[in-house]
Amino acid sequence: MKIINYISKETKMISDAQFDGKFEFPIIANQEIILPLDIVPFEKRKKVRKENKKTTYIHFYMKDEKFKKFLDNPKKYVKELKQYGGVISPDPSLYIDQPLSKNITNTYKNRECAYYLQREGITVIPNVRWADERSFDFCFDGLIPNGIYAISTHGCIRSNEEKRIFREGLKIMLITLNPKIVIVHGPMPDIVFKEYKIKVKFLHFDSWIKRIHEKHNKILI
Repeated sequence: MKIINYISKETKMISDAQFDGKFEFPIIANQEIILPLDIVPFEKRKKVRKENKKTTYIHFYMKDEKFKKFLDNPKKYVKELKQYGGVISPDPSLYIDQPLSKNITNTYKNRECAYYLQREGITVIPNVRWADERSFDFCFDGLIPNGIYAISTHGCIRSNEEKRIFREGLKIMLITLNPKIVIVHGPMPDIVFKEYKIKVKFLHFDSWIKRIHEKHNKILI
């Protein structure tokens, strides 16, 4: 753990942070968290009814371009996000076939925004994301063990190889972070999760796309 005073304009968001790991990711504190009754994509946040906002967390499990404006200027959204129960930290994409440097940069952006939102008084559940085995060297840095974390499987476990890598990353995450609870966004097939369900508590939420699809089907029936 490092304590460094970064005061340049580019590092203003994390100027009083502590840092972890080879790439100096800001450390995200474990907070007292009231678990969400629902999680909703950033782009759909205005669909949440006023009476449900304090039990709903906002997440970023969507295409990167749909929340680029947030990453570019999170300060703009702080007042609005305080209306909700909390935020699952941003999810800039990590890809198996993406240059390692890009995956490192996107992991840093996750931690930077999470730290900033916590500093501004917003409850944050850290989003944990990995790509292939190369990312295991840094993708858990900046996260304190024994907390509550969130992961997403949406679009990440379509092929057998993707399932294998995701399962391996989940195994290392559980060993490294020893979570109290893991929030899962997206499908939870037994081939990935079965052996871990007796070791950790999972809180599952369907993706927004699945929810809309099921709602549409119910209307048609």
